[in-house]
Amino acid sequence: MRVDKLAAAEITTAMVSAAFGATAAQAKPRDGDPFRPGDFVVYPTHGVGKIDKIGSEEIGGHRLDLITISFDENKMTLRVPVAQAKATGLRKLATPETMTQVMTILAGRPRASRMMWAKRAQEFQAKINSGDLKAVAEVCRDLQSVANGSAPSYSQRNLFELAIDRLAGEFAGVAGTDKAEAIARLTQKLVDGRAADTARTDRAQDDAAEAKSTEPVVSLAQADV
Repeated sequence: MRVDKLAAAEITTAMVSAAFGATAAQAKPRDGDPFRPGDFVVYPTHGVGKIDKIGSEEIGGHRLDLITISFDENKMTLRVPVAQAKATGLRKLATPETMTQVMTILAGRPRASRMMWAKRAQEFQAKINSGDLKAVAEVCRDLQSVANGSAPSYSQRNLFELAIDRLAGEFAGVAGTDKAEAIARLTQKLVDGRAADTARTDRAQDDAAEAKSTEPVVSLAQADV
């Protein structure tokens, strides 16, 4: 039997008051493309979910318009005030154009950093929870060593798995495939990108070596003339 968990921490007294004030202040929604039941959406810290309903409920003595979102994978239900939806980072799935940019990022060269791992891990975690799909792709790219099994630490593997899972959930929704297939395709893109980068580096080294070998050799006798 499915047991739904309500993320009660998402709706605080302050949020109720703010949402009530915002709802009262605007007679009509200013969002020209509102969320609708049945939409797949992305909540920054939970990933892809589906809107079950949008309706009015009484919370803290106020009636609020709430968006009810279910996350089947982790058996969770989340309620977000309509007036606070944008502030929480709730958004629709990425466009195919954005997904193309994501694939380009995955194929790119990892960004080197001399930052201490603890600080870099915090940066990666913030990107994963930002809801920005391209930022999540950057985490996967920069931790790409996990894709070929050469990650040096447990924490790196955990962050990579979290990032690739979050990315795959949205990729699957956009591409109309399942998550397992999405993870396979994204991981392969990372591997192909590294192979192409290695090939470019090898060619550059070969060209440099060839150029050096063709330089004219000046003897000491010629130099003294």
